[in-house]
Amino acid sequence: MVSLKEKVVFITGASSGIGMACAKSFASLGANLLLGARRIDRLKDLTREIQETHSVEVLPMKMDVTNFKELEKSLLKLPREWKEVEILINNAGLSARLDKVYDADVEDWDAMIDTNVKGLLYVTRLILPGMIERNRGHVVNIGSIAGSGAYPGGNVYCASKAAVHMLSQAMRMDLFPKSIRVTHIDPGMTKTEFSLVRWKGDQALADKTYEGVDYLTAEDVAEVILFCVTRPSHVNIGELVITPVDQVSFTQVNRKSK
Repeated sequence: MVSLKEKVVFITGASSGIGMACAKSFASLGANLLLGARRIDRLKDLTREIQETHSVEVLPMKMDVTNFKELEKSLLKLPREWKEVEILINNAGLSARLDKVYDADVEDWDAMIDTNVKGLLYVTRLILPGMIERNRGHVVNIGSIAGSGAYPGGNVYCASKAAVHMLSQAMRMDLFPKSIRVTHIDPGMTKTEFSLVRWKGDQALADKTYEGVDYLTAEDVAEVILFCVTRPSHVNIGELVITPVDQVSFTQVNRKSK
Protein backbone atom coordinates (compact mmCIF):
# COMPACT_ATOMS: atom_id res chain seq x y z
CA MET A 1 0.00 0.00 0.00
CA VAL A 2 1.37 3.40 -1.04
CA SER A 3 1.53 5.90 1.83
CA LEU A 4 -0.18 9.25 1.29
CA LYS A 5 1.35 10.91 4.34
CA GLU A 6 2.44 14.48 3.52
CA LYS A 7 1.99 13.93 -0.23
CA VAL A 8 0.26 16.70 -2.18
CA VAL A 9 -3.12 15.71 -3.61
CA PHE A 10 -4.76 18.19 -5.99
CA ILE A 11 -8.54 17.86 -6.27
CA THR A 12 -10.65 19.95 -8.65
CA GLY A 13 -14.34 20.52 -7.98
CA ALA A 14 -13.61 20.02 -4.29
CA SER A 15 -16.38 22.22 -2.87
CA SER A 16 -19.01 19.46 -2.95
CA GLY A 17 -19.83 15.87 -3.84
CA ILE A 18 -17.13 13.41 -4.84
CA GLY A 19 -14.41 16.06 -4.66
CA MET A 20 -15.28 16.99 -1.08
CA ALA A 21 -15.57 13.33 -0.07
CA CYS A 22 -12.14 12.64 -1.58
CA ALA A 23 -10.64 15.56 0.35
CA LYS A 24 -11.90 14.16 3.65
CA SER A 25 -10.83 10.59 2.84
CA PHE A 26 -7.35 11.57 1.71
CA ALA A 27 -6.86 13.82 4.74
CA SER A 28 -7.64 10.83 6.98
CA LEU A 29 -4.52 9.15 5.56
CA GLY A 30 -2.30 12.18 6.09
CA ALA A 31 -2.28 13.73 2.61
CA ASN A 32 -1.78 17.47 2.17
CA LEU A 33 -4.58 18.90 0.04
CA LEU A 34 -4.61 21.45 -2.75
CA LEU A 35 -8.32 22.10 -3.26
CA GLY A 36 -9.72 23.93 -6.27
CA ALA A 37 -13.26 25.16 -6.97
CA ARG A 38 -15.14 28.30 -7.92
CA ARG A 39 -16.90 28.52 -4.53
CA ILE A 40 -14.04 29.64 -2.33
CA ASP A 41 -16.25 30.14 0.75
CA ARG A 42 -17.18 26.47 0.70
CA LEU A 43 -13.55 25.49 0.28
CA LYS A 44 -12.57 27.58 3.29
CA ASP A 45 -15.29 25.91 5.36
CA LEU A 46 -14.05 22.50 4.22
CA THR A 47 -10.47 23.48 5.05
CA ARG A 48 -11.45 24.41 8.60
CA GLU A 49 -13.40 21.19 9.03
CA ILE A 50 -10.49 19.04 7.84
CA GLN A 51 -7.87 20.85 9.90
CA GLU A 52 -9.96 20.53 13.06
CA THR A 53 -9.80 16.75 12.65
CA HIS A 54 -6.53 15.96 10.87
CA SER A 55 -2.95 17.21 11.15
CA VAL A 56 -2.54 18.01 7.46
CA GLU A 57 -1.89 21.08 5.36
CA VAL A 58 -4.77 22.35 3.19
CA LEU A 59 -4.57 25.09 0.57
CA PRO A 60 -7.96 26.20 -0.83
CA MET A 61 -7.84 28.00 -4.19
CA LYS A 62 -10.59 29.81 -6.06
CA MET A 63 -10.35 28.18 -9.45
CA ASP A 64 -12.21 28.07 -12.75
CA VAL A 65 -10.82 25.14 -14.73
CA THR A 66 -12.22 26.56 -17.97
CA ASN A 67 -9.92 29.60 -17.87
CA PHE A 68 -6.45 28.39 -18.85
CA LYS A 69 -4.63 31.70 -18.45
CA GLU A 70 -5.94 32.32 -14.92
CA LEU A 71 -5.36 28.70 -13.99
CA GLU A 72 -1.79 28.86 -15.24
CA LYS A 73 -1.15 32.08 -13.34
CA SER A 74 -2.53 30.64 -10.09
CA LEU A 75 -0.61 27.38 -10.29
CA LEU A 76 2.67 29.06 -11.25
CA LYS A 77 2.43 31.25 -8.13
CA LEU A 78 2.22 28.25 -5.81
CA PRO A 79 5.05 27.76 -3.31
CA ARG A 80 7.45 25.04 -4.40
CA GLU A 81 6.18 22.48 -1.89
CA TRP A 82 2.65 22.76 -3.32
CA LYS A 83 3.80 22.40 -6.92
CA GLU A 84 4.99 18.84 -6.31
CA VAL A 85 1.59 17.26 -6.88
CA GLU A 86 1.70 13.52 -6.33
CA ILE A 87 -1.94 12.77 -7.15
CA LEU A 88 -4.24 14.78 -9.41
CA ILE A 89 -7.97 14.08 -9.22
CA ASN A 90 -9.74 15.66 -12.20
CA ASN A 91 -13.19 15.77 -10.64
CA ALA A 92 -14.66 19.10 -11.81
CA GLY A 93 -17.57 18.47 -14.15
CA LEU A 94 -21.22 19.18 -14.79
CA SER A 95 -24.30 18.40 -16.84
CA ALA A 96 -26.96 20.85 -18.00
CA ARG A 97 -30.56 19.72 -18.51
CA LEU A 98 -31.75 16.94 -20.83
CA ASP A 99 -32.59 18.86 -23.98
CA LYS A 100 -32.71 17.43 -27.49
CA VAL A 101 -29.93 18.36 -29.88
CA TYR A 102 -32.34 20.40 -31.99
CA ASP A 103 -33.59 22.66 -29.18
CA ALA A 104 -30.74 22.75 -26.64
CA ASP A 105 -29.16 25.92 -25.32
CA VAL A 106 -25.76 26.31 -26.94
CA GLU A 107 -24.45 27.94 -23.75
CA ASP A 108 -25.18 24.67 -21.94
CA TRP A 109 -23.10 22.82 -24.52
CA ASP A 110 -20.23 25.25 -24.01
CA ALA A 111 -20.38 24.84 -20.23
CA MET A 112 -20.25 21.03 -20.44
CA ILE A 113 -17.50 20.84 -23.04
CA ASP A 114 -15.43 23.60 -21.44
CA THR A 115 -15.61 22.06 -17.97
CA ASN A 116 -15.70 18.32 -18.61
CA VAL A 117 -13.19 18.16 -21.46
CA LYS A 118 -11.15 21.33 -21.82
CA GLY A 119 -10.98 21.95 -18.06
CA LEU A 120 -9.63 18.46 -17.46
CA LEU A 121 -7.08 18.98 -20.23
CA TYR A 122 -6.00 22.40 -18.94
CA VAL A 123 -5.35 21.19 -15.41
CA THR A 124 -3.59 18.04 -16.59
CA ARG A 125 -1.40 20.00 -19.01
CA LEU A 126 -0.17 22.20 -16.15
CA ILE A 127 0.44 19.41 -13.63
CA LEU A 128 1.89 16.58 -15.74
CA PRO A 129 5.25 18.20 -16.61
CA GLY A 130 6.18 18.20 -12.90
CA MET A 131 5.19 14.57 -12.54
CA ILE A 132 7.27 13.68 -15.59
CA GLU A 133 10.27 15.58 -14.22
CA ARG A 134 10.01 13.66 -10.94
CA ASN A 135 9.06 10.43 -12.78
CA ARG A 136 6.20 9.66 -10.43
CA GLY A 137 2.56 10.59 -9.91
CA HIS A 138 -1.00 9.48 -10.46
CA VAL A 139 -3.78 11.08 -12.51
CA VAL A 140 -7.37 10.11 -11.70
CA ASN A 141 -10.03 11.22 -14.18
CA ILE A 142 -13.66 11.13 -13.08
CA GLY A 143 -15.85 10.11 -15.99
CA SER A 144 -19.35 8.65 -15.91
CA ILE A 145 -21.19 5.59 -17.15
CA ALA A 146 -22.74 8.13 -19.54
CA GLY A 147 -19.47 7.97 -21.44
CA SER A 148 -20.14 4.37 -22.41
CA GLY A 149 -23.68 4.70 -23.72
CA ALA A 150 -25.99 7.51 -24.75
CA TYR A 151 -29.43 8.14 -23.27
CA PRO A 152 -32.29 10.44 -24.33
CA GLY A 153 -31.32 14.07 -23.86
CA GLY A 154 -27.80 13.16 -22.81
CA ASN A 155 -26.20 14.03 -26.18
CA VAL A 156 -23.41 16.49 -25.29
CA TYR A 157 -22.92 15.32 -21.71
CA CYS A 158 -22.49 11.73 -22.90
CA ALA A 159 -20.13 12.90 -25.65
CA SER A 160 -18.04 14.88 -23.16
CA LYS A 161 -17.68 11.90 -20.82
CA ALA A 162 -16.84 9.60 -23.75
CA ALA A 163 -14.08 12.10 -24.51
CA VAL A 164 -12.80 11.82 -20.94
CA HIS A 165 -12.70 8.04 -21.34
CA MET A 166 -10.61 8.30 -24.51
CA LEU A 167 -8.38 10.96 -22.97
CA SER A 168 -7.64 8.66 -20.03
CA GLN A 169 -6.57 5.89 -22.40
CA ALA A 170 -4.49 8.32 -24.46
CA MET A 171 -2.80 9.76 -21.35
CA ARG A 172 -1.76 6.28 -20.30
CA MET A 173 -0.20 5.74 -23.73
CA ASP A 174 1.48 9.16 -23.79
CA LEU A 175 2.99 8.52 -20.36
CA PHE A 176 4.31 5.06 -21.19
CA PRO A 177 6.92 4.03 -19.99
CA LYS A 178 7.06 6.75 -17.32
CA SER A 179 6.33 5.74 -13.73
CA ILE A 180 3.08 7.70 -13.75
CA ARG A 181 -0.27 6.01 -13.27
CA VAL A 182 -3.59 6.92 -14.87
CA THR A 183 -6.96 5.76 -13.56
CA HIS A 184 -10.37 6.36 -15.10
CA ILE A 185 -13.42 6.12 -12.81
CA ASP A 186 -16.96 5.83 -14.19
CA PRO A 187 -19.55 6.33 -11.42
CA GLY A 188 -23.19 5.57 -11.96
CA MET A 189 -26.06 7.14 -10.02
CA THR A 190 -24.40 9.04 -7.16
CA LYS A 191 -26.42 11.47 -5.07
CA THR A 192 -24.54 14.77 -4.95
CA GLU A 193 -25.32 18.30 -6.17
CA PHE A 194 -24.87 16.98 -9.72
CA SER A 195 -28.60 16.76 -10.45
CA LEU A 196 -29.30 20.09 -8.76
CA VAL A 197 -26.81 21.70 -11.15
CA ARG A 198 -28.24 19.76 -14.10
CA TRP A 199 -31.72 21.10 -13.31
CA LYS A 200 -30.39 24.59 -12.57
CA GLY A 201 -31.46 24.69 -8.94
CA ASP A 202 -34.82 22.92 -9.23
CA GLN A 203 -34.72 20.80 -6.07
CA ALA A 204 -37.88 18.84 -6.91
CA LEU A 205 -36.48 17.66 -10.25
CA ALA A 206 -33.12 16.89 -8.63
CA ASP A 207 -34.77 14.76 -5.93
CA LYS A 208 -36.83 12.89 -8.52
CA THR A 209 -33.61 11.66 -10.14
CA TYR A 210 -32.86 9.45 -7.13
CA GLU A 211 -36.42 8.57 -6.17
CA GLY A 212 -36.82 4.95 -5.08
CA VAL A 213 -33.16 4.07 -5.72
CA ASP A 214 -30.50 2.89 -3.28
CA TYR A 215 -28.00 5.25 -4.93
CA LEU A 216 -24.27 5.58 -4.39
CA THR A 217 -22.94 8.25 -2.08
CA ALA A 218 -19.97 10.49 -2.77
CA GLU A 219 -18.18 8.62 0.02
CA ASP A 220 -18.69 5.32 -1.82
CA VAL A 221 -16.89 6.68 -4.86
CA ALA A 222 -14.16 8.37 -2.81
CA GLU A 223 -13.41 5.07 -1.07
CA VAL A 224 -12.85 3.38 -4.44
CA ILE A 225 -10.59 6.21 -5.62
CA LEU A 226 -8.60 5.94 -2.40
CA PHE A 227 -8.15 2.23 -3.02
CA CYS A 228 -6.86 2.86 -6.56
CA VAL A 229 -4.22 5.40 -5.56
CA THR A 230 -2.89 3.41 -2.61
CA ARG A 231 -2.08 0.24 -4.54
CA PRO A 232 1.61 -0.70 -4.72
CA SER A 233 3.49 1.56 -7.13
CA HIS A 234 3.84 -1.15 -9.80
CA VAL A 235 0.03 -1.56 -10.01
CA ASN A 236 -2.06 0.60 -12.34
CA ILE A 237 -5.84 0.28 -12.14
CA GLY A 238 -6.82 1.58 -15.55
CA GLU A 239 -10.61 1.71 -15.46
CA LEU A 240 -13.37 1.10 -12.93
CA VAL A 241 -17.15 1.30 -13.30
CA ILE A 242 -19.09 1.84 -10.07
CA THR A 243 -22.88 1.63 -9.94
CA PRO A 244 -25.48 0.99 -7.29
CA VAL A 245 -26.99 -2.51 -7.40
CA ASP A 246 -30.24 -0.83 -8.50
CA GLN A 247 -28.65 0.47 -11.72
CA VAL A 248 -27.47 -1.43 -14.78
CA SER A 249 -27.40 1.52 -17.18
CA PHE A 250 -28.94 4.99 -17.42
CA THR A 251 -32.08 3.47 -18.87
CA GLN A 252 -32.24 0.43 -16.56
CA VAL A 253 -32.82 1.56 -13.00
CA ASN A 254 -34.77 -0.35 -10.38
CA ARG A 255 -37.00 2.23 -8.71
CA LYS A 256 -38.74 0.74 -5.73
CA SER A 257 -42.22 2.00 -4.91
CA LYS A 258 -42.80 3.49 -1.48
